[in-house]
Amino acid sequence: MTDSPAEQHPEPPPPSTPTAVYHLHPRREPFEYGLLPIPKLIFTDGTQTLSNVKSTLLSSNSNHRVNSETLAGVLQIPIEHSRLLIETLSSILHDDSDPLVKARTQKEIDEVGVNVFDLLIFLYIQSYKRLLPKGHRDSAAVADVWPSTSAFDGFLYVLTPLQLVRSNSRRLMPSQADEEAHQLSYLQKHLGNILSLLADVAEGDGDESMVLSMDKFEHLGFLVYFGEKGSERIPLSQNTPFFANSDPDMPAVPVPASHILDWLLQNVSYTLEHIADRVSPKETGPSNSSDQDVAMADPGISSTKPSSSLRGPSLIEGISKSSYVKQATDLKGTSVKVVNCHESVIYILAPMKYATVYGCSDATIVLGAVGKAVRVEHCERVHLITAAKRICIANCRECLFILGVNQQPLLVGDNHKLQVAPYNTFYSQLEEHLNQVGIDPNINKWDEPVVLGVVDPHDSLTHPAGVSDVQAESATCLEPDHIRKHPAALLLTGGISAYAKGGEEK
Repeated sequence: MTDSPAEQHPEPPPPSTPTAVYHLHPRREPFEYGLLPIPKLIFTDGTQTLSNVKSTLLSSNSNHRVNSETLAGVLQIPIEHSRLLIETLSSILHDDSDPLVKARTQKEIDEVGVNVFDLLIFLYIQSYKRLLPKGHRDSAAVADVWPSTSAFDGFLYVLTPLQLVRSNSRRLMPSQADEEAHQLSYLQKHLGNILSLLADVAEGDGDESMVLSMDKFEHLGFLVYFGEKGSERIPLSQNTPFFANSDPDMPAVPVPASHILDWLLQNVSYTLEHIADRVSPKETGPSNSSDQDVAMADPGISSTKPSSSLRGPSLIEGISKSSYVKQATDLKGTSVKVVNCHESVIYILAPMKYATVYGCSDATIVLGAVGKAVRVEHCERVHLITAAKRICIANCRECLFILGVNQQPLLVGDNHKLQVAPYNTFYSQLEEHLNQVGIDPNINKWDEPVVLGVVDPHDSLTHPAGVSDVQAESATCLEPDHIRKHPAALLLTGGISAYAKGGEEK
């Protein structure tokens, strides 16, 4: 005898109040490090195309994983873009136990492949557009700093670093709370479509015909998690009324997707209300406040000191005309943001998962070992030295990147006069930090940059006419003999370390 629909699909709790002990938060990583400006990956027809992609991919392999060659054929993109897609996805996966995270070489990546359901979520969020900056109150004050207009200036969605210095404010940069609310609002709109890509068809009529198993539900961990500042992230299934405390040997019965959607939307609304409540008092405060960075800095903490939590990144902001050093013991959490720093030398000698360098100028920045991804955006005349799994460089000018990277450097947007060189630095804990975050010191692809288009479809600004015809610039590769003579090569050890491809240890 078969179970009745009511027995198969237990009713969720009443939707009037949230069931979560913690707030539901968006994972920043997919939105900050996982967007690729490849037009063929951006689908504007909801789930129609992706539903067809899902069917084709699932029929190609019985274990729900696909390699770059199969993916290139299904999406009709070059194999290079397919590999870039999978490498990018691997750097933002929520589950570190996934075999793709541990794959290092291209051969290993192709042997493992990517999970189809993680891939579908990744492809869906390529439609996300970033949050616009706040309007600048005194455009005349910065006009003499950057008076000329060009394709570069025409579609920057924030001011240039020099304009930020002159404006003496970061109020036009979205705060972490702003970004979190923007990401949640996007998910609020699109969760129904995303769930339909994860759901299976079952017996039943209407909304009851689409069900979600616990393992499919866990893939939503790619986008959201439960937790609060200072607490560990909690797996989704352990904080739901549907799958909590399920016996691994007896998987929970699939639940109607409509029930899960209602529950998720309820929790998203609850978190958005919480964000609005905690931000509102700051909006009426002094204009020189920390600008709502409640997820990045505690009240009363100077912006020049790192603030951190397990949920938000450590923020290093506003360093000017000074030296700044932080070791692993000085940081908490797994990511760092260096924002609006100028004419300074900054050392962050620690193991990290993610790092962002944003809006800096005339600075030398040394990052320790970054196991997932580095993003450098809107910087001018910055020298960045880092050992990392991958790096993305966007809209930068006259910068030098001294790299030890396991994957090809990615250049997106409108970059000008960039240089790349092999890693040339050493500090006492470097090898330990490399091992800790999973960087292979024997692989360095610093001299194989990949260049994508000038226009970034993820920006919310309308791009000026004709800018799409601008030829994207690559970076000039500097040989080890040249970079050995560069002042930045003498910062820590006075020579090229064994981790520099083509270099020699002194």
